[in-house]
Amino acid sequence: MIPVTKTFLPPKEEYDALIQKIWDTNQIANGGPLHQELCQALNNSLATEYIILTANGTLPIQIALMSLAAEGEVITTPFSYIATTSAIIWQNCTPVFVDIDPVYLTINENKIEEAITPKTTAILATHVFGNPCDTEKIQELANKYRLKVIYDAAHAFGVKYKGKSLFNYGDVSTCSFHATKIFHTGEGGAIFSQDQQVFEELFYRHNFGHKGSLEYHGLGINAKMSDLQAAMGLAVLPYVKDLIKNRKELIGLYEQNLDFNSIGKIKIRKDTEWNYSYFPILVENEKVLLKILKVLKTYNIFPRRYFYPSLNTLHFLNSTKMPVSEDVSRRVLCLPLYQGLKSQEVEMICRLINKEMFKH
Repeated sequence: MIPVTKTFLPPKEEYDALIQKIWDTNQIANGGPLHQELCQALNNSLATEYIILTANGTLPIQIALMSLAAEGEVITTPFSYIATTSAIIWQNCTPVFVDIDPVYLTINENKIEEAITPKTTAILATHVFGNPCDTEKIQELANKYRLKVIYDAAHAFGVKYKGKSLFNYGDVSTCSFHATKIFHTGEGGAIFSQDQQVFEELFYRHNFGHKGSLEYHGLGINAKMSDLQAAMGLAVLPYVKDLIKNRKELIGLYEQNLDFNSIGKIKIRKDTEWNYSYFPILVENEKVLLKILKVLKTYNIFPRRYFYPSLNTLHFLNSTKMPVSEDVSRRVLCLPLYQGLKSQEVEMICRLINKEMFKH
């Protein structure tokens, strides 16, 4: 079987050596030695200032919204994973969708201003497939209307934009360290901020609201990452550069073998050092996409419709039409991409897709 992705597992003996440290210290939670070591290692690797490690990648969005958005309207993208919108609703905020750019697939920065109202408190935008939003335009609007900017950067580990980590944009950036990501801790995530005051607020929120062991800053939740998760992160981190290099090579094979006369692909924003986290293609219409899926399934190949459906169409939202996002979501397909995927498997996938496209 060829799935859309596979979890990278580091050499077991390296993970075991880190786990032994937990047995040696007898500390598995509440910011243990491995947790602290991973924080420092990530800040060094990513050139970030402040990081909070969390138990998953959704909690950071919820905590950021609780701290920065109050209960107002939050401008966001309909082309993202459900967690982005669900977190907004969960925090008693109102999602206000803005359609996406048909080339970059990120929120259309030129349509944001018309969606701003007196109730707007924040912009929550997604760096789709690790492709940066137009951070300059978004920040300009945020400054003009005194809004907070939160980036869902779940796909953006290792991405640099204009020479610095993509996590260093906005008031807060969040990331997922789920097992399917390039860098992972099995399950986990992180919150990034460049501002110490914002960082402290977020830190209290992720630790029950504690300001000290017997003092409370305010309302919080338990979002802390355990040392077991941190151990996996420390074992995976040394391999990230090689994993990105391998994905780049595999995407190169896809680009050499697919017929792009009939297939579209995402355009990566200028000045971006991409992480090759996903390889989405765009076909003519949903009918063609479903036929490709059917053919690939007969060969035990399972790409993913990522992201589908456009979030504004979910029955519990009753949102307005988002024609570009709705169209793209019906036509986009992420192809298999992971460490261990063989070149001949990529070539076979390309032949099957090209053959199906030729029929149309």
